Amino acid sequence: MAVPLCALLRSARAPARLLLRAPARLCSAGTQFQYLVVEKKGAKQNVGVIQLNRPKALNALCNGLMNEMNQALDSFEKDPHVGAIIITGSEKAFAAGADIKEMQNSTFQECYGGNFLAHWNRVSLVRKPVIAAVNGYALGGGCELAMMCDIIYAGEKAQFGQPEILLGTIPGAGGTQRLTRAVGKSLAMEMVLTGDRISAQEAKEAGLVSKIYPVEKLLEEAISCGEKIAGNSKLVTAMAKEAVNAAFEMTLTEGNKMEKRLFHATFATDDQKEGMAAFVEKRKAKFTDH
Repeated sequence: MAVPLCALLRSARAPARLLLRAPARLCSAGTQFQYLVVEKKGAKQNVGVIQLNRPKALNALCNGLMNEMNQALDSFEKDPHVGAIIITGSEKAFAAGADIKEMQNSTFQECYGGNFLAHWNRVSLVRKPVIAAVNGYALGGGCELAMMCDIIYAGEKAQFGQPEILLGTIPGAGGTQRLTRAVGKSLAMEMVLTGDRISAQEAKEAGLVSKIYPVEKLLEEAISCGEKIAGNSKLVTAMAKEAVNAAFEMTLTEGNKMEKRLFHATFATDDQKEGMAAFVEKRKAKFTDH
């Protein structure tokens, strides 16, 4: 679940500056988006960038936006040239939460019967690596969205929080689960029970964020990371991601067994042969994703 900062900071209406000068654009599949700006970036155009584009609502996550997010993710997932995906927002807000006006009158029967928010989980099921580039507010659903990604880069002024308790509810899109796994029980419990936020620096110290950059450099650095990832074998990268994610779902013994199976499986790929041959021959590997 999620809480929009606009419900808490109604006076915040600064326009987004990062990439938001352009109207909704077309993704590779030709789909036009109302709530997103979707592009390919990088020198080889091999990094997909999905930018939330609801500046007046501080990128609050409405149902339409999340449906478009899933469409964009599916498009990049199918694109053989894209090796990594970035999700970002504006300099003011990554995403200030869910659209509370959209959900405030929902009933238990509607939520439970319709499996409310289940489609948000698509981000965590993408096989290609997903990087969250977080500037500004990542609160409620915004924080949950970032945690569904594989890597979180934060701008210096980023803030993370799960303030659902202040609205008489609790996180419903993984906040209590992913946050606890990322920062530990004590800090997660404090954030969920008080609604307090943590800074980018605190998030990095707690293990929620991997790197912090100046606000204006954040997206550039995220794209750079995406290019590094996209330069590797996409097939083996998917195996590596699967193995790391298994650590959150399995015991150490089970996880090690799965890792071994995936490790052995890489020896059935052309890219393993090419990568090791290139190392021995002291040249750069040319992966073919086979």
